[in-house]
Amino acid sequence: MKPFIRNLTIVAWAVIPTTLAAQFTGPEVARRGFWESFLTAADIVKSEAAGEGVTKPFKLFLKQGEVESKAIWKNVKDKLPNGAWDDWRYEIAAYRLDKLLGLNMIPPAAERAFQGRPGALSLFAVNKHSLLKVMDEAIPIPAEAADAINKMKYITRAFDCLIANDDRTQQNILLTEDWRTILIDHSRAFRSDPEHTARLIYGQDGFKTASGRPMLFRQLPRSFVQSVRSLDAARIRAAVGTYLTEGEIAAVMARRTLLLAEIDGLIKEKGEASVLY
Repeated sequence: MKPFIRNLTIVAWAVIPTTLAAQFTGPEVARRGFWESFLTAADIVKSEAAGEGVTKPFKLFLKQGEVESKAIWKNVKDKLPNGAWDDWRYEIAAYRLDKLLGLNMIPPAAERAFQGRPGALSLFAVNKHSLLKVMDEAIPIPAEAADAINKMKYITRAFDCLIANDDRTQQNILLTEDWRTILIDHSRAFRSDPEHTARLIYGQDGFKTASGRPMLFRQLPRSFVQSVRSLDAARIRAAVGTYLTEGEIAAVMARRTLLLAEIDGLIKEKGEASVLY
């Protein structure tokens, strides 16, 4: 899998929606509560392995009344060689924090037992391409979508900084028919080691660089930054419930401080109008 992100091929297409955004649409967001209930209560009519390995996920086919959908189920809980955890709980925590911040980029997820084991069940995200496919096959991106794609890149970096997700690749960034962005696979997020509470993944002093240059988030939604400023441990705890430990919540708060300092530094250097929109 390749890291996020290389240069994109931009071309002009004739008809492109004017509401391009790196998130689910209003009607999709309005149905999140329905899908959360559906994930926990719908009948599992079929299942098949998805991926390889001992802890491979399953694709579940669900049906409730006249509604049918697919979902991805994970119950991984492994300690990785670097000391981090690959944990199904983080899928649900990431979705709930995405909701709390108003980003609306992660598909609905809920806890669901399968084959007698607990796990995270995430609604299958309808998409056209992964970013990996777009890059590898040089699929042209419409000129009208360029701004949305670029802003998506910065939003994703900022969110990954907050949740300490250094497992982001082009394969787990999905693009819809109208070039909106969906983020999946967060089971390796929420690092709480000292290294990931003292530095961000991206930014001037970030872990990740591009040819030695820092990977920044040059523009961000004003509403997102305001939501990050309003975060406190109690609000995070209320949102994520038992899917994060107290130590993991404290780590998010530590990264919140670092993230806001990074953003404020950009605003001081470039001016608020250049950074926030």
